Amino acid sequence: MKVLIADKLSDKAIAELKKMGAEVVFEPSLGAEDLPQHVSDIEILIVRSTKVKAETIKAAPLLSLIIRAGAGVNTIDLEAAGERAIHVANCPGKNTDAVAELAIGLMIAADRRIVDASCDLRSGKWRKKEYGKARGLKGRTLGIIGLGSIGKAVCERAKGLQMNVVAWSRSLTDDRAKALGICRAEFPLTVAETSDVICLHLAANAETKHMINDEFFSRMKDGAVLVNAARGEVVDTEAVKKAIKEKGIRYAADVFENEPTGGEADFVDRDLAALITATPHIGASTDQAAEAIAEEVVRIIDSYKKTGKPENVVNVCAKSKAVTSLVIRHYNRVGVLAGVLDKLKNADINVEEMENTIFEGGAAASCALQLDEAPDAKVIEQISKDESILSVMVK
Repeated sequence: MKVLIADKLSDKAIAELKKMGAEVVFEPSLGAEDLPQHVSDIEILIVRSTKVKAETIKAAPLLSLIIRAGAGVNTIDLEAAGERAIHVANCPGKNTDAVAELAIGLMIAADRRIVDASCDLRSGKWRKKEYGKARGLKGRTLGIIGLGSIGKAVCERAKGLQMNVVAWSRSLTDDRAKALGICRAEFPLTVAETSDVICLHLAANAETKHMINDEFFSRMKDGAVLVNAARGEVVDTEAVKKAIKEKGIRYAADVFENEPTGGEADFVDRDLAALITATPHIGASTDQAAEAIAEEVVRIIDSYKKTGKPENVVNVCAKSKAVTSLVIRHYNRVGVLAGVLDKLKNADINVEEMENTIFEGGAAASCALQLDEAPDAKVIEQISKDESILSVMVK
């Protein structure tokens, strides 16, 4: 098992992988364009911020598992991976506290204009009158859009600041909102209209791209704070620049549209940078989060090595094209299932999924096959004739 680690990972995690018998190649400085030249004999690829493009996947004939050492997988070409039956797994929830802490920090920094004040002090300017105009957060309304693990963690911390919380999320019910001690908004625009501070915690996809646009900003209160520690694509960059200039919106962001993917690069949107409180996508970058993610990476690989089934896979069909189940009880002998598969193949029936369970003692097993077409009586009869078959059931 040869593993390429193309981003930073702890020495402890690397040592654990080697203990498993893995041959580890540690190349944390590789970029997206470098990867295709380094994956020809790699079976498992571990990345954090490095993009995995289709070119890399095509150049890796042995690759069977890509692990994103973090939660989001928008930097990995899932379609290309799926076309070559390569599992893509992630490490959800391991950076929740780190991102939530930064979101709260950005919120406070935007309200108190900490960055601007620090810059002035560093240039020798004492401007107490200018920076003594913060509104404060106690008793203010925090709007959260996206109430997954990070959104919930921000909610808990906001209560510590004695803020009122209103939230919108597709899965948020009135009962859950009541249990959390918050108000449920019917629509995202309701959050825009009622909040003094808004935190975004959404995944990047076709539905959320530029969800925060001109219309959303038009509904926000003048001078309100917007915090984005989710994904840059969620916010329309030109719209936020306009809102800052016309409505006094204070924007604090850790993520950006078309942001650099490496650790060192030029940030080209200087106009935006001059208007906002910002950090260079470091939300998940704490020692605590890194340790938790590294442990999860090791756990996923260990599970994959032992079972052939990696955990936290994000690119497997939630529902296959199967229309019926074929359950075969059989003696645990060589070639039994091969014979079954041959008969299904001859009938032009495809097996979408298959699971074979061995019983105590190892003499017999039960195999459940999910088929794209129900086998007729003739096929069932052909399968049943094998003396190693105990029973055949179509469900």
